[in-house]
Amino acid sequence: MTERLLQFIWQFQYFNKQALATVDGLALQIIHPGFLNANQGPDFSEAKINIGGTVWAGNVELHVNASAWHQHGHAGDKNYNSIIMHVVWQNDAAISDQNGQNIATLELQPYVPVMLLHKYKQLMESQGFIPCESYLPVLSGIAWFSWKERLAIERLMRKAKDVLALLQQSNGHWEEVFWWVLAKNFGLPVNGAVFQAIAQSVSVNILAKHKNQLNQLEALLLGQAGLLAGSFTDAYPAMLQKEYQFLAKKYSLQPVNKLPDFLRMRPANFPTVRLAQLAALIQQSTHLFARMKDAATVQEVQALLNVTANDYWHYHYTFDDETAVHSPKKLGRQMVNTLLINGVIPVLFAYGVSHNEQKFKDLPIKWLLQLPPEQNNITRQWKAKEVLNQNALDSQALIELKKNYCDKKFCLDCAVGNKILPGRG
Repeated sequence: MTERLLQFIWQFQYFNKQALATVDGLALQIIHPGFLNANQGPDFSEAKINIGGTVWAGNVELHVNASAWHQHGHAGDKNYNSIIMHVVWQNDAAISDQNGQNIATLELQPYVPVMLLHKYKQLMESQGFIPCESYLPVLSGIAWFSWKERLAIERLMRKAKDVLALLQQSNGHWEEVFWWVLAKNFGLPVNGAVFQAIAQSVSVNILAKHKNQLNQLEALLLGQAGLLAGSFTDAYPAMLQKEYQFLAKKYSLQPVNKLPDFLRMRPANFPTVRLAQLAALIQQSTHLFARMKDAATVQEVQALLNVTANDYWHYHYTFDDETAVHSPKKLGRQMVNTLLINGVIPVLFAYGVSHNEQKFKDLPIKWLLQLPPEQNNITRQWKAKEVLNQNALDSQALIELKKNYCDKKFCLDCAVGNKILPGRG
């Protein structure tokens, strides 16, 4: 038994409420269990309980062992003055309030179904993809839709918190923050941190001064990435190197500390290609975040992002290594949607939160419902368990569920776990 499981059982009243009695033999009727308190103080507030014929209203505290009341110093804490009942799993000590008066105690263990405890143990000990995989899909279609919508919003709120932290670093400069976040997502998970560091080393103001010279934008980004060091055979990288040397001196720039990674990566995702595409996006766009905010449809944003790297890259993935096949390095629909889902949408949502503008909190949800679902190892395994992945809201929700509920075994906070544990799944 854990205190969190005990809270869960009490919150949803998953126990036999017939013939309830305190450890002193007083009859009990739970009129209302109270509301779970996530902050400091008693576990549940505003409870209403009939104890021995008298209706009491106040707070309820829970412990696995009754003796924890004294161990936690509750007897002398004024936050616990309004306790009307102590709910415990094991009554191993008598407790009293600061005036020495006994507090009514309910030992819950005899009233809890063994099957609930067995299922909880099974979930906690599971070594599968997710703890509840043998029960899936469990929820109805409507229940899954509601749960996934909540998960997607939780994910957006968490990402918005990260964006707002960056906003503080930038002294409230939304275009700068958008540039940082967009660059990070151009780097994908492997090079995201390096790409963000590159973006933070070259401000949007510097980039704006050179937006009409694509080769200078490439020189700035590739140079800050440390990819213009050494000597080159091709004239193009040699020219970029000279441009970078001049610009680095002009703006007192130093390359970032870590080189981008090329290992175990498809050539289309090489950092050289992605930085060249990022330079092309900067060149073709002015006040990019403002344009994202003004976009009426997700298709407008897709068109803004769908750029192609300059001609040199039609025959190259890296410097000095020409390919035989002509292959324009267009960003592509899948990468554009990745940037939308993980970059544009979270920043717009954060803007809505920061300015309390409902439009920018609703629009990201609308766009996620319109975008195709992400296809990765997590979403494929959910699909194999008969859980639908029909759009980007679904895929974002399922990633959130896997990473922040299933992997942490927060089954008690999950709609699926809430369905399984009481014996209904």
